[in-house]
Amino acid sequence: MKVLLVNGSPHPSGNTFTALNEIARTLQQEGIETEIFNLGTRPVRGCTACGNCKTKNPGRCIFDDDVCNSLSAKCASADAFVFGSPVFYGQPNGALMAVLQRILYSNGQNLQYKPVANVAVCRRGGATAAFQAMNMMFQMMNMPVVSSQYWNIAYGRQQGETAQDIEGMQTMRTLAYNMSWMLKKLHHDGTSDLPKSEPWAPMHFIR
Repeated sequence: MKVLLVNGSPHPSGNTFTALNEIARTLQQEGIETEIFNLGTRPVRGCTACGNCKTKNPGRCIFDDDVCNSLSAKCASADAFVFGSPVFYGQPNGALMAVLQRILYSNGQNLQYKPVANVAVCRRGGATAAFQAMNMMFQMMNMPVVSSQYWNIAYGRQQGETAQDIEGMQTMRTLAYNMSWMLKKLHHDGTSDLPKSEPWAPMHFIR
């Protein structure tokens, strides 16, 4: 079993990485393989609703000049995900959100029904709003959301300060234990049976 952890911070070794690394280290102790993927600092595109990922280029975003498709390709071999973001103005990093929206729309079939958790890291405030915004995407994808003993939040300003957040680091470890437990339960019988589902019945409220 493998968990893909995505560092949505422009700093590859900053506080978001510190929180994700605590999760990864604990998962490894539980016998779970991990990979941390850094979003990086190159510009990313937002979705233009062109629809080419459904017609001309199934499963891939038509824009192949940023990190989106390389991250998307890793989703097929992952059994679960952790997405971490710093808090910018009470919101997750916009670059991370843009990439995730494109991946979920173009390649959602490789994420559906896989456990997911989100982590927000901030200096002082806005973490709960950012955390809620991240969770909303995955609740639309039939993905079991892994919880912890508290909201998945850690605090720190200077690089590495998050490691001094004793409760925050414990929250990350508890998250990892819960994810390990869920994965082992889901894979216990060696099958990949999925829940029953009905055909999507989209509608709006214009009559």
